[in-house]
Amino acid sequence: MAKKKTGSAKFENARISLKSSRIICKALQGKKVDKAKAMLQGMVDGKRDLNGKYYTNASKKILEVLKNAEANAKAKTMNDEKLFISVVKTDKGRTFVRPRSRSGRRGEKAKMTHLEIILEER
Repeated sequence: MAKKKTGSAKFENARISLKSSRIICKALQGKKVDKAKAMLQGMVDGKRDLNGKYYTNASKKILEVLKNAEANAKAKTMNDEKLFISVVKTDKGRTFVRPRSRSGRRGEKAKMTHLEIILEER
């Protein structure tokens, strides 16, 4: 059996919420790349929502990773129109405590998330 060509991209320790990124990833799973990009761009622009929320910060980062994965697929000479998202996953990244110098936010735990997107041809 021949190996399938895939285009992938990762982003580790993105400063976005794990909870909101998981909601977006569920909506993106199995979609064509063009539709997924349009959906994410609509969320960034405030024209499209998921469950009444726009998740702009998470949408920006996921859109960035999706564009990187698409560029990777193009470099491997894959057909743009046949690309779809086969795997999109988020995992908990490291947590760090904000430094002492910022008096208002001192001691808060900052959230980080690992993102990964894998594209295949259909």
